[in-house]
Amino acid sequence: MQTRTLGRSGLEVSALGLGCMGLSFGYGPATEKQQAVALIRSAFDQGVTFFDTAEAYGPFTNEELLGEALAPMRDQVVIATKFGFLDGDAQKGLDSRPERIRSVADASLRRLRTDRIDLFYQHRVDPNVPIEDVAGTVADLIREGKVKHFGLSEAGPQSIRRAHAIQPVTALQSEYSLWWREPEAEILPTLEELGIGFVPFSPLGKGFLTGAISEQTTFDATDFRNIVPRFSQEARKANQALVDLLGGIATSHHATPAQIALAWLLARKPWIVPIPGTTKLHRLKENLGAAAIVLGGQDLADIEAAVARIPVQGARYPEHLQKRVDR
Repeated sequence: MQTRTLGRSGLEVSALGLGCMGLSFGYGPATEKQQAVALIRSAFDQGVTFFDTAEAYGPFTNEELLGEALAPMRDQVVIATKFGFLDGDAQKGLDSRPERIRSVADASLRRLRTDRIDLFYQHRVDPNVPIEDVAGTVADLIREGKVKHFGLSEAGPQSIRRAHAIQPVTALQSEYSLWWREPEAEILPTLEELGIGFVPFSPLGKGFLTGAISEQTTFDATDFRNIVPRFSQEARKANQALVDLLGGIATSHHATPAQIALAWLLARKPWIVPIPGTTKLHRLKENLGAAAIVLGGQDLADIEAAVARIPVQGARYPEHLQKRVDR
């Protein structure tokens, strides 16, 4: 596995990380613990050194899972976690008050069984707390040695600039993939200017770009995708054209649609590090195989031209969650 550096921070991680949320939260029942531990350790064995979690995933159980799974190799990996929700519960709304950030840091350190958080993200920008106060609090935690790097998630350009002026931002984590390209307009130029790395979550379109989901697919009652407009049956039917396109390109590269989608992201910028998630060992191996696929200029031009002809149907979030995305 090749490595990449997130922006100008010097934080070196594997070219692909592992998004761990789905092992505990968001996509149906939690994975059995020992199975989840085995998957995380298999990722490490295959070269992954960058693992993403948050107190809100569970809540709390995902951090505990990573703490157990990564304890034997703690000094060889980079662990990212997040603060920003009231009581750690995404259903309760936002809370990035300085005292809350401090309490989350201490609790996360205990759950992760570690003495430092490598990358500490604000999960969503809190309109009730000046971003300067958030950045200043994380700067204090960095000085105390509890945190190594500061990150933001789903933050807009102005928030990124204001935070970065107080405490350099190492990475922004936001959704980015072949079926959600909004970051290209303002976010990517801002990050390039400031020397900030980009960590795309949902790089496989919450599973849709793998080709494993069709209009007939049904999701568990607790699966977040049930409320996502882009996953309505009508939208899935319309969006199948994008997956079919990826399938054709993948065939020519002896690859899978998921691998092409990830390789496309890796080709965008050298400081982009996608974090696909999975609960299945064979999907993990498939995803990590994308790091070995090199798309040339003509490949990228062909993908660009083809994707431009396929408008993706459906909003990426229901309205109440879209309101949490900073502008």
